[in-house]
Order: sequence, then structure tokens, then C-alpha cells
Amino acid sequence: MPRLLHTADWQIGKPYRWIDDPERRSRLQRARMEAVERIIELVDERAIDAVLVAGDLFDSSTVDGALVMEILELLGSIDTPVLVIPGNHDHGGAGGVWRRADVQQEMHQRANNLQLLLKPEPVGIAGITVLPCPLRRQHETLSPGAWLDNLDWDTLAPDQARVVLAHGSIQGFSAIDYDTDTRAGTNQLQPSRWDSGAYDYLALGDWHALKAVPPKGWYPGTPEPDRFPSSADDQRGQVLIAEVERGQTPEVEVVSTASMQWHNERIQLRGRNDLERLQQQITTLTKRRVGRDLLRLEIDGQLGLDDHQQLEQTLSQLRTRLLHLRVRGQCHRRPEAAELSTLLDRSDAPLMGSIARQLQQTLDQTSQDQRDQVALLETALCELHRLTVDAQTPCDKEIAA
Repeated sequence: MPRLLHTADWQIGKPYRWIDDPERRSRLQRARMEAVERIIELVDERAIDAVLVAGDLFDSSTVDGALVMEILELLGSIDTPVLVIPGNHDHGGAGGVWRRADVQQEMHQRANNLQLLLKPEPVGIAGITVLPCPLRRQHETLSPGAWLDNLDWDTLAPDQARVVLAHGSIQGFSAIDYDTDTRAGTNQLQPSRWDSGAYDYLALGDWHALKAVPPKGWYPGTPEPDRFPSSADDQRGQVLIAEVERGQTPEVEVVSTASMQWHNERIQLRGRNDLERLQQQITTLTKRRVGRDLLRLEIDGQLGLDDHQQLEQTLSQLRTRLLHLRVRGQCHRRPEAAELSTLLDRSDAPLMGSIARQLQQTLDQTSQDQRDQVALLETALCELHRLTVDAQTPCDKEIAA
């Protein structure tokens, strides 16, 4: 029973332009290369007969030549055949990365075991028959698997497992929400047109999360995550090991390969207890890791001035420790009763108390829809509170005591 490692959507050279810090961008890009190194280790450990890359090995036609050399050298170190089809990011047509002279030269010199399947025709290798459905343009209006609609399956080797290797979307869902310019209605696969008994495994690429496509199809997702999960079932950062045999249901195992962890958290903040709960949630998610977690944090609610300052300190610490922090939403800053009393009842600073009273009254009368105005008033109150606290020097506090 041949054992295959099925993977896709490496997108080597992905720029991550939304990460401002170039060093952190580089760390994410390097993580994708390290995922390939873990795939190579799996090939050796699990006695893999062939590696199938279902498209988008590279992110674009302009991927840096040094990355091309490095990835092809890694692939060339694998002792088993590596079968690759082009996807929409690295299509096989004119202007695509696979047409570049340097890529073709490096393939020949560094990765003789790599077979780039550009033609829709059966290929026999490692005891299986591969039926490739490559993308020869970025946007194919005709299904990449259309040639299988008219294939005479009886001409294929009767004792070899048949594996369809394809890149594209399936009716009912597609990858058009990713940061590509894939157009709706293009690159669509239609496996329902094929007799499911005629093939044994459908090795898919394009969808960046793990997804089974019954009866015999799988998207492995990306071996290294490239975005925040959309739900608890959105599983990323793995490859598939499939054991296939003619006429049998494939046995598929999911194997994690990710090093970076991407998290979503949402919390409503109403007081100090909520702040402590937020800190505990993040600790549970990220453990004690440094520089290997990306967090999208959605917040809303309202905190007192001291608690909001503590929130800002927490976020500042997270920005240092995490690889990336993305904060969505807004937590309003309103003085609690004791804080407001401290601001308003300053007998030694009546002007400060008067300003605080006017700010609070204006804030109470301002609609929450006027976000900029609300934020400005809240900031002003916070600054007044900070000045009030700072004015109480240790000497002042000792005298007051």
C-alpha cells in the first residue's frame, strides 16, 4: 500500500506586508522554510513513497532567487519523488515562476527528484497513477479537472492506486476570501462528475485550512499557518499522510507541522476581574513562548482610568513578547466614582477640578457614534487623572498619612 505525503500552499516568499517590523516579517517567512524541513523529516521517519504538492509551492512569479535555490536544494535532499503541480500563485503559464530561466536551471541542478506536472495526463510513479490537474493560468474559467470528464479510466493500470492531484475550489466553498486575486467562478473543480470508484484519493490544494471533501478528497491546508483562524474548527499548520490502495478507502492521518501559533480572543472588559481573566486567557494560549505567537484580540467594554492604564501596560508587554498583536474594538475609559471624586474635589487645585467637571459633562452629552470626539475627551480625563496622581509625591502622601 503506497504511503503518500500530501501537502499544498507553501507559498514560499509570502511577503506578509501587514507586519510592520521587517525582522518579524522575516521570522514568519523563515517559519515557512522550516516547515518544509519538518516535512523532509517526516518523509524519512514515515517511509513515504512520494510527496505530492498540490499547487502554490511559491507565492508569486517574483519570488527571490535565493529562496528558489534554498527550497529546491531542500527538495533535492529528499530520497523519494516529489510531484508538484502549479497553482494560482505559481501557475505554469507564461510569466509564471516555473517559466523563469533561473528556476528551471536550479530544478535541473538541485532537485532531480522533483517532477513538475504541467500536462493533464496520467503519470505512473511509486506504485500509483497520478492524474494531475495543473493550473496553466492564474484564472482558469474551464475546470482544471475537465480532462478527467472524458478520460477512459479503463486504460489506466488496474492494480495501481489512482490519485487525482488538483488545485482549485469545490462547489459550495472556495478560497476567494484569501489575499489573492482569485476571481469567483474560476479554478473550480467538479469531482462530482467523476465516478468516485474510478479513483482512490483526491489530493487538493488552494483551501488554506484542513478540510475533508467526501468521499475521498482532502485539503491539507498550509503546513505553516498564514492567517488567524476564523473558527474553532479552522485547523491550519499540518500535512496529510495517506495510504492508498486500488479500490479501497484511503487511510488518512493528520500530522502537525506548524511552529507559529495564531490565536483569536474576544473579551468584554468591565473591571479589574476582567483584566485578570484576560491575562490568564493569554497565558493559557501562549504559555511562556516568546516571538512565536500571533494574537488577534477583540475587546469592548468600559474600564476606570486606573484599570485602563493597566490594560495599556498589558498590551504593551504583549506587543514586546508576541510576534504580532492585532487589537480590534475599543474599551472606553470612564472614571470610577472614587477617581471622579479625586478629580473634582481638589481644593488645592480648583482649576483642575473645574476642567475635569466640564470634560465629564461634555463626555456624558457626546454620542458614542462620535468616536474621535469621545476618544479625545477620554484621553483628556486620563491625562488629568495622571497629573493628579503624579502630583501626590511620596512626601505628600507621607504627610497626608
